[in-house]
Amino acid sequence: MEEKNEAQCERVRLQKYISACGVMSRRAAEQRITEGRVSVNGETASLGCNIMPGRDVVEIDGVRIKPIEKYLTVMLNKPRGYVTTLSDELGRKTVAELVESYGVRLNPVGRLDRDSEGLLLMTNDGELLNHLTHPRYSLPKLYRVTVQPRADEAQILKLSSGVVLDDGTKTMPCAINVVTDEPGRTVMEMTLKEGKNREIRRMCEAVGLEVVRLKRNAEGVVKLGMLKPGTYRELTKAEINGLRSAAAKGRAQTRSAALQSKAAERRPRGPVGKSAPKKRK
Repeated sequence: MEEKNEAQCERVRLQKYISACGVMSRRAAEQRITEGRVSVNGETASLGCNIMPGRDVVEIDGVRIKPIEKYLTVMLNKPRGYVTTLSDELGRKTVAELVESYGVRLNPVGRLDRDSEGLLLMTNDGELLNHLTHPRYSLPKLYRVTVQPRADEAQILKLSSGVVLDDGTKTMPCAINVVTDEPGRTVMEMTLKEGKNREIRRMCEAVGLEVVRLKRNAEGVVKLGMLKPGTYRELTKAEINGLRSAAAKGRAQTRSAALQSKAAERRPRGPVGKSAPKKRK
């Protein structure tokens, strides 16, 4: 009986185990399970399945996955011309090629498009990957953006307030600091807390501006500093702890905002304007 209870305590969700093994994010693992590409002890697994690490054999597309012996998180200064993926069907250069000297699979944390550059985190820590990429954690990211033609005050105000993109979604408000303002171009620092695909480029397009250079300089407490393009370094324990703390804070703020929104929806609404005077008896 005690052995059974102990085993139950050790059981973990399948998608969490896959993520912890550094193979992919938890959301990607859920997708693979839904597609029927994951098996446990030779049988196709279903979403919500619990496993016993160390006892159960987990395979993805027939390949067994195992827990990671050592977690590794690095910061890469991604140059232009590299796609943020581990492999590319078109044969383009990938960020995985830049960190292959480690000899372990490092997954990109989020993305930078091919023409963008700067700070890109890569890790085999599945839990950290989930914390840094899931929308509910809202980790701030700092970008240096050069646009043309010169951005006027109305365009900057629209960008900072949130704009409607080409797919009909509206971006969250963001902080903008103008660094250089001259005829023909503007250089801005933009701080975003969400990560839609090509978001900054699409935001600028929505207000009539073209991005000619986009560089990420910071993500949470981690700053690019003087790291040269194409080079990388391991994060310190302080930096990793800082990322975890910032993600936890972002999650708490997101949850608080959601609760406040629900409370406002449930709040009874009275008559608009002054209430009618009570009649005297």
